[in-house]
Amino acid sequence: MNQLTRLPGTLDPAPPAIHRRRRNPRSGSFGVLDIGSSKIVCMIARIEGDGEPRVLGFGWQRSRGVKAGSITDLEEAERAIRAAVGQAEDMADTQLAGAIVNLSCGQPESRIQNLQWLIGGRAVTEADLRAVLLEARRRNINAEAMEREAVHTFPLGFSVDTTGGVEDPRGMICETIGARVNILDAGSAALRNLAAGLARCDMDVQELVSAPYAAGLATLVEDEKQLGCTVIDMGGGTTSLAVFQEGQLVHAAQIPIGGIRVTSDLAQCLSAPMADAEHIKVKYGSVHEAPQDEKEWLHVPQMGEEADQIARVPRAMVVRIIRPRLEETFELVRARLEAAGVTHEMGRRVVLCGGASQLVGVRELAAQVLDRQVRLARPHQVRGLPEIASGPAFATACGLLAWANGEGKPLFDPGAGADRAPGMLSRAVQWFRERMA
Repeated sequence: MNQLTRLPGTLDPAPPAIHRRRRNPRSGSFGVLDIGSSKIVCMIARIEGDGEPRVLGFGWQRSRGVKAGSITDLEEAERAIRAAVGQAEDMADTQLAGAIVNLSCGQPESRIQNLQWLIGGRAVTEADLRAVLLEARRRNINAEAMEREAVHTFPLGFSVDTTGGVEDPRGMICETIGARVNILDAGSAALRNLAAGLARCDMDVQELVSAPYAAGLATLVEDEKQLGCTVIDMGGGTTSLAVFQEGQLVHAAQIPIGGIRVTSDLAQCLSAPMADAEHIKVKYGSVHEAPQDEKEWLHVPQMGEEADQIARVPRAMVVRIIRPRLEETFELVRARLEAAGVTHEMGRRVVLCGGASQLVGVRELAAQVLDRQVRLARPHQVRGLPEIASGPAFATACGLLAWANGEGKPLFDPGAGADRAPGMLSRAVQWFRERMA
């Protein structure tokens, strides 16, 4: 059966991955840090002789002091980060001075800029391309007015006079070049707090990488990136999305609803402690109600009551609490994609990852609401990674390893240019350390 005629929710066998061009992979050992609302993960790795990463140390802790991807309590966040980093350092027998960190804070979002740049009948140089990308950042007037900071600048394609679809115009002779640029920015205050949290742990933010983009690097095969696919990373505090087409990130956004909200709904409706609501969600949670669910009774401890005060509720009640919240989540995702005008680019395929994607029936519900083919994803296999970290909940952390290996990095990176030196995060870290001295 042709892939495009399959019904939503059906699964095709994943095509084999194509070897991806890597740019500037890291040398020596390095660290990656996934700071989320439900967990904090640290991995220490190195790139081996064959160009593949190997994990040398791994640590993770339940998240504290982080809400909806942003640090809300510096002291609590410091304790959790130090614990996760310490576990990885002990296993790897090395100490980190900094790490590549996921970007989940500050409501990150994409903004497209289209520019024309005068060349004047000579050959295009790398300096021209960097100037174009820097100008795209400077034209991000709305972002600056809202006190936001550009984090990623992805050139989606160039045109040389009337010739479009040029990936690398260096050396080509023309009068003008055009560029379509995807700028991903985030709230400046949230970024400063992230830098301050790392500085308290005596660590630097070496690079920031969009969380859903990293998840895509870890879970998508090359055909999905090229033909059009949307990654939906269902985390604890947020649901983030990244749209890929022709191997590029064409849109990214975040919704402040995640798996913790489902747990909170259960706790409120069942009058159960949060820990027990989380247990019920993980063990019995589903979005599809079966006839036997009315006859299966669950024992639910009651909030603030003695241990012997147990309520009995049918499993069907749990399903009726969970399903509306997840329906709302996917409806918000659909609305965000439609508002961004990227429904064509997203193709017919959606890939789900993140801890909240593991609830029974989520794939089918996503296919129904989004009217797309949906598959559940696990990160590509990484050497040395413990089995506990191989599931969908660790896709972002694995994607940070891929980024460190040079995957997904843009051909030209104005982030190293004059507008970023010494860089907002570096300045924030320096200010914080001087204040604490």
